[in-house]
Amino acid sequence: MTDLRTIPVVAAGEERPSGGQGNLLARVFDELTAFCRSRSLFMLHYCTGCGAVELPPAMTSRFDMERLGIQPMVTPRQADILLVTGYVSTKTLKRIILTYEQMNSPKYVIGICSCTVNGGMYWQSYATAKKLNDYLPVDMYIAGCMPRPEAVISGLRELIANIRAGRSDYWRDYYRRYDHYLGNQQRLFGENWQTPTDVIAEARHYGLFGPETLGEHTALLEQHQTPLQPFEMRLGLKQDKGSSS
Repeated sequence: MTDLRTIPVVAAGEERPSGGQGNLLARVFDELTAFCRSRSLFMLHYCTGCGAVELPPAMTSRFDMERLGIQPMVTPRQADILLVTGYVSTKTLKRIILTYEQMNSPKYVIGICSCTVNGGMYWQSYATAKKLNDYLPVDMYIAGCMPRPEAVISGLRELIANIRAGRSDYWRDYYRRYDHYLGNQQRLFGENWQTPTDVIAEARHYGLFGPETLGEHTALLEQHQTPLQPFEMRLGLKQDKGSSS
């Protein structure tokens, strides 16, 4: 019997070995994994703006997004999709980036409303980010002001098809070109901008560390980055012996 360790496994979205069809068993496993991943998606909806009002109808019985295998999730640790619904202020964008970096990979970002595409009606505002994909890799935009639930369901169907076909792997770009994204973040937030997540170590973990992972902006990050310090746990206040009760 063939040892399973000798079977070459090609991850979804990567090129197959040239000169043949590759190992059929490995391809079956890849396709099964992609199918299961596409039909079981937890969605973290970050309600940044007015596009959030279209989500309740999309979740309820008339449209019922759960029949597609998509259901809401309240924590980024278990979420697969980050849904950004509307305009993004520079203050909120910090929390969006922090949320995205806490999500396990593979992960997907959907920008809803025209505000995530080009700033929408806030394109002249100094307080809003104009293009979400300057700071995070975006898998799909659902444009409109606001898009109807039918458009949201249609966009989610397309994302499912892309995941199943291995075409939705933009999360890899965040690790491969981290210096580019970090540079855009630093231009907006300042050179001392940092998050607790060690993105460079994650890039090495996923095998996505490349020549564009490091650069002048990551070097600037190292100058300002400070390690997280654990909080001291105290069960109660200690009174001095000389103090009165």
